[in-house]
Amino acid sequence: MRISDILRVKGNKVVTVTPGSDVTQLLALLAEHRIGAVIVSADGARVDGIVSERDVVRALALRGAAVLTEPVSAIHTVQVRSVSPEAAVEDVERLMTEHRFRHVPVLEDGVLRGVVSIGDVVKNRIDELETERSSLEGYITGERI
Repeated sequence: MRISDILRVKGNKVVTVTPGSDVTQLLALLAEHRIGAVIVSADGARVDGIVSERDVVRALALRGAAVLTEPVSAIHTVQVRSVSPEAAVEDVERLMTEHRFRHVPVLEDGVLRGVVSIGDVVKNRIDELETERSSLEGYITGERI
């Protein structure tokens, strides 16, 4: 299975924030869309970084409430790992696990095409296991051939 298969089911809507937006605006976006990370992009197509709830919490712990008025560019991660739509889901699972992040931008020819979260990957895996279980059950009971 490929990342494009997950995006086909999930959709390719991506929430972005500009680097100059303040952290309070970022928090409003996270809450409004009920998500854990946002792509930082000046134009909505290129990835300038990524910022997550964890980034906000760490910045608050270090600098206090003043962080809320700082620009997102002060706390976002610049070195972003991305994947292509043709990447194997198993490879993305491994990437997320090894590097301990939960959101990966999907880029095609350098343009943002979607975001895959660990929740998307886990849901996909559960769906695959359920299909396999159902098939095996049908095979054992003779209900499917």
